[in-house]
Amino acid sequence: MTALERRVNITAVFLPFVVVAVAVALMWGHWVGWSDVAVFALMYLLSGYGVTVGFHRMLTHRAFQTHRATRYLFAILGSLSVQGPVIDWVADHRKHHAHTDVEGDPHSPHVGHGHGVMGALKGLWHAHVGWLWRTHGEASGKKYARDLVEDPVMRAINRRFPLIVVASLGLPALIGGLLTMSWHGALTGLIWGGFARIFLQHHVTWSVNSVCHFFGRRRFDVDDHSTNVFWLALPSFGESWHHNHHAFPRSATHGLRWYELDPSAMLIHVMAKLKLAWDVVEITPERQTEKLAPEAPGRRRRLAEPV
Repeated sequence: MTALERRVNITAVFLPFVVVAVAVALMWGHWVGWSDVAVFALMYLLSGYGVTVGFHRMLTHRAFQTHRATRYLFAILGSLSVQGPVIDWVADHRKHHAHTDVEGDPHSPHVGHGHGVMGALKGLWHAHVGWLWRTHGEASGKKYARDLVEDPVMRAINRRFPLIVVASLGLPALIGGLLTMSWHGALTGLIWGGFARIFLQHHVTWSVNSVCHFFGRRRFDVDDHSTNVFWLALPSFGESWHHNHHAFPRSATHGLRWYELDPSAMLIHVMAKLKLAWDVVEITPERQTEKLAPEAPGRRRRLAEPV
């Protein structure tokens, strides 16, 4: 990671927080307008699904196939989240799965942080944001994301990440201004649909890296520390069923039980009905049962072998 990239990451972490804190102080006691709620929701949905459906399930794990134009659209939408260029994001995440919670994992809370309470706190900090200044972007694109590196359009999207960041802030300002026909609406659109949305989305995604490898429930026989965290399911669009995902990385659906809400899987299934997605990877109940840990509820006990 270059010094410039490290400074960009530090700015991306702290600038949205500072702007939101200042905005809350200045606007305390004033009602947030309907246009701000609309712009926030629109940008959160577009960039959020861009990451979960686009960056993660489609490009990283190839959980379904789609048209080239749809791939490129989701790559741009995911870039609006300001979580890094698409090829870097995919390479880092594939490296995470190749070395989950062992040496080489870019953001494990369990490796190299010591023991006890302080070790746990250091690990959580590293997995949440600390890795952005140490190991972010170190995964080789040629090694971990060769399919994207060899795609000239995807390389172009990757190179234009700074312009997409500008658009991620300019677009909500433009929409807010048009909805209210005022400069005030443009400013509040920038604050809530731009900085506040980026701030919240960052911490939801980073919580999957940290919280979902430390706290929560497990039921499958996997060698890592991944967990399912129910209260993060909606804001993360189903990504917090993270233990399910590590048990079946290519599955288009992370919420494997009826009560595990997974908005990203819902969108993929809608896309399939519209012929915008095909070859959607699904995990059968039988395969899920086979993968259950020996002590998990619902695991069929095997009869003892005859002596």
